[in-house]
Amino acid sequence: MKRTLTTCLLSGMILAASSCASIFSKSSYPISINSTPMGAKISITDKKGTEIYTGKTPANIKLKASNGYFSRARYIVKFDQPGYATKTVPVEYKLDGWYFGNILIGGLVGMLIIDPATGAMYKLETEFLNETLERNTANLEQEELKVFTMDEVPGKWRSHMEALEN
Repeated sequence: MKRTLTTCLLSGMILAASSCASIFSKSSYPISINSTPMGAKISITDKKGTEIYTGKTPANIKLKASNGYFSRARYIVKFDQPGYATKTVPVEYKLDGWYFGNILIGGLVGMLIIDPATGAMYKLETEFLNETLERNTANLEQEELKVFTMDEVPGKWRSHMEALEN
């Protein structure tokens, strides 16, 4: 009886600690989001297009690394500020090197079950987004050359006109 209990306890501990990336990595990561100018509205959507966060810069939030079993997360951060062009920036995750530690430490249980299920097999590519928004020039008047006939010239402009001789 005591031997069976010890065997079950040891098996449970080995199973719980048998994934390398889960031991050395995380399943969600903090990201710092800043913009120039500050105070830009940000919205974050996940891989499915669901909005998961709205706020203003600067912001510090945690994003999950996984989007399901064996599926890495992807996010789109959209920056909006009046007078500036809207900017979208992807947030990507990559395979964590610790995942391959399962070959030595975690075995198949860690490689095929625990790390893919928890998302610990992925890690954030960048911890910071520092974006500079560009002024929106769509509403600014562009310099242009206009040609008028004499009938179209406003009266107040006529006093400044000079006749050209051939």
